[in-house]
Amino acid sequence: MSKPYDIIVIGGGILGLSSARHLLTHLPNLKIGIIEKGTSLAQQQTGNNSGVVHSGIYYRPGSLKAKFCVEGRNSMIEFCEKNEIPFDRCGKLIIATSPDELPRLNDLYERGIANGVEGLEKVGPERASEIEPHVTTIEALWSPATAIVDYNAVTNTYAEQFQEMGGDVHLETELLEIKKLSTGTVLETSQGIYETKHLINCAGLHSDRIAKLMGIELDLQIIPFRGEYYTLEKEYEYLVKGLIYPVPNPELPFLGVHFTRNIKGYVEAGPNAVLATAREGYRKRDFNLRDLSETLRFSGFWKVAFREWRIGLDEVNRSFRKSIFTKDLQKMIPTIESHHLKTGGAGVRAQAVRKDGSLIDDFVIEKSAEAVHVLNAPSPGATSSIEIGKYIADLARDTFNLN
Repeated sequence: MSKPYDIIVIGGGILGLSSARHLLTHLPNLKIGIIEKGTSLAQQQTGNNSGVVHSGIYYRPGSLKAKFCVEGRNSMIEFCEKNEIPFDRCGKLIIATSPDELPRLNDLYERGIANGVEGLEKVGPERASEIEPHVTTIEALWSPATAIVDYNAVTNTYAEQFQEMGGDVHLETELLEIKKLSTGTVLETSQGIYETKHLINCAGLHSDRIAKLMGIELDLQIIPFRGEYYTLEKEYEYLVKGLIYPVPNPELPFLGVHFTRNIKGYVEAGPNAVLATAREGYRKRDFNLRDLSETLRFSGFWKVAFREWRIGLDEVNRSFRKSIFTKDLQKMIPTIESHHLKTGGAGVRAQAVRKDGSLIDDFVIEKSAEAVHVLNAPSPGATSSIEIGKYIADLARDTFNLN
């Protein structure tokens, strides 16, 4: 058995590292460890993130998303500047291609203004063409403050600072069981036994399972959705200067297929959103019987499926037919052709769904006497990771009565 910890953080993604770093910054005498089942940090949602530093346009004013993003976008850029992590304020253009999208575009503008998005403006077709010469639009929103960054680099910098302050990071350490004792909590892992007084659950795709292991009654379950990308061939990257997004469907927590210039220089097109048959199902052929069985046994999944079956079929069609994917991209850039695209990567979104079938579109962070559980951390989770880390750390300090 390892020497006892005051706190163990489960999950080596960007939120787990940020929370642990903030705790040690303010309480340097604590013994804090992070356990991560992967061979490196940020292997799941963080490492498969598009890298966008969001400005706060999409989020309902007053929501945790809006609060965290508005504060987090500036602290993220400041952190990157201070730690010499490359970023690029390439800007984002959200384009309306039909008259029925204009009311929704205006709603986004009003949200962005209410959230204090810097430099946000409505633009017409001529100005939009100056920003992105190859788009077609009848009206657009231009957000010059939106940036791109490598969140792997950010996470690893959080980890370096955490370890410099005395924190421990245990890789290839999969959590198997949790046992509560009168003196604290014992974690059985693939690398042995760890004892801790308190836990912070930042397990992302597996966060609901961790909560259930601790006896927490949940009204939600994580349903994995895979987002698949294409990458523009090198000779066609000139078609995209920054970020080009459609007007999103307000009924769904997905932003639709879009163009993203990556900080590493290449341009991604996507993603779609299809049900994954494994919680870590980054490829179509990935399958996990336990994961799929849990999804199919969950009543909330079937309520979503019956309500959104047409959208679901469209997403599956787009997944298997490149021509359909290309048609959606052509709504924004008409000159895009199928042969301009090559198969890219994929990410898996941990979508929290309630038993009544509602898709949770905001952060869900629960607490108990011995644990804090981050049960839903959608975009802009990475953008806001510094502010969310502060929030989780403060919640842990209060909940665990830490001095």
